[in-house]
Amino acid sequence: MWVRDHEISVPLDWSGTLPGSITIFARELVDPLRRNEDLPLLTYLQGGPGGKGPRPVAADGWIGDALKRFRVILLDQRGTGRSSRIQGSTLDSLPDDEARADFLACFRADSIVKDAEAVRTREFDGKKWSTLGQSYGGFLTLTYLSQAPEALASCYVTGGLASIWPDASEVYRRTYPRTRAKNALFYERYPHHVATLSTIADKLAAEDVRLPDGDRLTVRRFQSLGIDYGMKPGFERLHNLVDEAFVGDEFTDSFLQQVQQLSSYADNPLFAAMQESIYGHGDNGPTAWAAQAEREKHADFSEGARPLMMTGEMIYPLMFQEIRNLKPFAGAVELLAQRQNWSALYDLEVLASNEVPVAAAVYYDDMYVDSGLQLDTAAAVGNTQAWVTNEFEHDGVGSGKVFPRLLELVDGVGGPLA
Repeated sequence: MWVRDHEISVPLDWSGTLPGSITIFARELVDPLRRNEDLPLLTYLQGGPGGKGPRPVAADGWIGDALKRFRVILLDQRGTGRSSRIQGSTLDSLPDDEARADFLACFRADSIVKDAEAVRTREFDGKKWSTLGQSYGGFLTLTYLSQAPEALASCYVTGGLASIWPDASEVYRRTYPRTRAKNALFYERYPHHVATLSTIADKLAAEDVRLPDGDRLTVRRFQSLGIDYGMKPGFERLHNLVDEAFVGDEFTDSFLQQVQQLSSYADNPLFAAMQESIYGHGDNGPTAWAAQAEREKHADFSEGARPLMMTGEMIYPLMFQEIRNLKPFAGAVELLAQRQNWSALYDLEVLASNEVPVAAAVYYDDMYVDSGLQLDTAAAVGNTQAWVTNEFEHDGVGSGKVFPRLLELVDGVGGPLA
């Protein structure tokens, strides 16, 4: 891969209400033998929220396929990676929780799209580009198609056709049954871990178990590792973790270290801080800790239920009290959960009349993004092809099969726009 880095300065607040600027970073990749050619551009929109661009060490996977025809742009979304990364200490300079909430509200999809447009126009001469949106990157794609469709030649989406009628409560109403089904599959594959997970939870409930960084490991924090059930091979990763959880009656140092790494949010605190804010749109009202409210309706997900049910892509208010990397965000996130009005993310009329070719992989058994909601969106967005499959989990883009199939779908209707 031939690599070139790009950095530009953009406003913190594109509406002009808040002062200041931030840096946006993007990394450009191209086949070394074709670096001087005028190739079409493909920008990767990472999952998240709070996901930085990939750091590839080889031209393989979907990147290898993309480099056969594109110049690839890997964008660090604002607040991540080298794009003015946000962590707990970032908020210390702000005077109060209200100011911190207003600051975090500048890191949503509409601002990310404006950042991408700034990169495209300043660094790539305003040339149309295609996008590949993974998970939350699909949410960004729909905002991009709403705000600046003239910038796009084609869009490829993997597991991320968001509902363009966003409702956090409805999202989690559908998510819990899917997460329950993944728990059943895990126990079917590893029936002996019914006892293992119960023993772990019982010990955590009875004792003050500390992680290496000093945080207490609670049952609910351990349950959050079930987020990996929606990926492949997530079941195997959790099996390997808990299979070596004990030495005698004590937790192994290895187990505690791995649990800390998997649940600390040290690398992506915005994933937790902004998780429910991605469903705020216009005047659709507060998200109101929708995942917590829905959890309270499902007794089998309680900390005391056995067999223990692992949770998925849900963020709960207690996480901001228990996890040291999230504590600085607590007050601001509470205010975001109460926020009544948001910047608009989707333009239904523009999306309905869309002419940019869109191909989307909809994973039928997706634990995170409900396939029914995805298909509702596909039907409402013009020029969209939905490929429904249960062969992959949410991370199917890494399989080597998904992106080539999406390319075929767009090629089959005439290819990207000129």
